[in-house]
Amino acid sequence: MSSKANAIFFHHPGSENYKFGEEHPFDPMRLTLTIDLLRRMGALTDDQIRQPHLSANEELLALVHRQDYVDAVTKLSASVDNSDTLAEKYGLQTEDTPFFAGIHQAASAIVSGSVAAADAVMSGQSLHAFHLAGGLHHAFPERASGFCVYNDAAIAIEHIRRTYGARVLYIDTDVHHGDGVQWVFYADQDVCTYSIHETGRFLFPGTGFVHEKGADSGFGACFNVPLEPYTEDDSWLESFNVTLRKVIAAHKPDVIISQHGCDAHAYDPLSHMHCSMRIYREIPAIIHELAHDYTNGKWVALGGGGYDIWRVVPRAWALVWLTMTEHPVTTELQDTLTMPQLPADWLEHWSSSCPHELPSHWLDDLTHIPPIPRREEITLKNRVTQQIAIQDL
Repeated sequence: MSSKANAIFFHHPGSENYKFGEEHPFDPMRLTLTIDLLRRMGALTDDQIRQPHLSANEELLALVHRQDYVDAVTKLSASVDNSDTLAEKYGLQTEDTPFFAGIHQAASAIVSGSVAAADAVMSGQSLHAFHLAGGLHHAFPERASGFCVYNDAAIAIEHIRRTYGARVLYIDTDVHHGDGVQWVFYADQDVCTYSIHETGRFLFPGTGFVHEKGADSGFGACFNVPLEPYTEDDSWLESFNVTLRKVIAAHKPDVIISQHGCDAHAYDPLSHMHCSMRIYREIPAIIHELAHDYTNGKWVALGGGGYDIWRVVPRAWALVWLTMTEHPVTTELQDTLTMPQLPADWLEHWSSSCPHELPSHWLDDLTHIPPIPRREEITLKNRVTQQIAIQDL
């Protein structure tokens, strides 16, 4: 592996305990499937994986979260009896984010992985780092929200700011607006937040409009690109390229932290977008290019949403790591004449568990994703949004 492609993969076993219940869409099986896919194709070895030494302590959590909130999560984690009032006060008694025994330890494990990844890049141990379980971008300083208890992305960013004094560009490609991270840094000119997502007019959390641009000294360091429902690959990628390249050129960050929610796929059950695996091939490739152009390669990638855990998430997240390490598959995928296949033993091992037929190739057979008849109208509306989002740059 060349030094340019030097990357570390962080995984804390405790993050696999972050599970709200058997019927809940946020399923840590996503982690197992992705890691197994990378291992079976020989793209992830033991010497590339690091486990954070400790779960996040109160000092780290306090970088973003209020002490009374951390105390409440800790108390709920130890006992699930007679705690309804406390849970309700802090957003932990909802259908989306119900508390469970061990919730503090599991959420802290996720924070530790994201902070360790940030340290690895900022200290020069590696150019890139990937923390699969991270990206819980909806949590607020004082409450849980949208499957997210502790905001590991915001904590990692604040840790970078205080420890290394670096300017950060946060890129969020989850189909849901990265609201928690945005509001934490809304008045901070040294943290630029960029989120491309389905418009909040139709999707949780109902925010992320183009007029949300930051406050006080942070005005102009917040960018949102809310896309129309049923946006397809071409319009999504056009919107991403046109806006992100302008934003990074204007902000000139020292490091990129990206959140790779992969729930804009047509198969995802929790959104209305209509994209294919093509965007999940291009997203890490674009960010990788920009990292080497603007931040001397400093790039920390986190996971995020993604609720078709069999057909979409393993491929999408694996492609982030394959891009970071410049694996030959990423070159093959840029060749439109080749259709690289997934490892046969991975398909064989998991096919009986999957409720659908597992895709056999890295990219989708687009005949399985019918085109949207309103494509032209959607594309034109997204172009208007693009221009408004970057009109001040």
